[in-house]
Amino acid sequence: MGGTSRLSFHMVSSLDGFIAKPDGDVSWMHSKDQYDKGVTLTEGEITDFLQSIDCYVMGSKTYETALELGWPYGDVPVYVLTSRKLKAMRTSIKFYNGDLELFLTKELKPKYKNVWMVGGSEVTSDFLNLGLADELVVSILPVIVGGGIRFFDSIENQIELHLKEEKAYSDGMVELTYEVRDQ
Repeated sequence: MGGTSRLSFHMVSSLDGFIAKPDGDVSWMHSKDQYDKGVTLTEGEITDFLQSIDCYVMGSKTYETALELGWPYGDVPVYVLTSRKLKAMRTSIKFYNGDLELFLTKELKPKYKNVWMVGGSEVTSDFLNLGLADELVVSILPVIVGGGIRFFDSIENQIELHLKEEKAYSDGMVELTYEVRDQ
């Protein structure tokens, strides 16, 4: 994908590749591990990073989970991809159901420079299968869940990636940033 606008996917996963337990529980996402060689982000670094995101995109299940957890996205525009009739709990939330490539090229890329897809597995797989991702950021937590909702729902073809960056954090989380190669 060209241009100055980027679509980055961010997912938090267990070491065994799950984003939630079978019942949707994500309480395991808070690591209690300590890794002495890992970095600790300052509040300023976190704030600067979050302010760099112009827009979030998510599926309806991720939207419902985010509402239950206290809505971490503030007033940044959020697009929820769903065929269900859901209520917008904030004025910054919009719903979309339709062609994903048109959505990206006509709605997102003209308006936003840094678009972050934050879940879930079905939506992520749909965008990846269509070749619409620029970057994958995978945060792997030091836990083995043993079963549940897989990180990738159903990828149709092999997707080549290039490792751009890796970071280990003091809580044991490892973050891998991959550039998606042209498909």
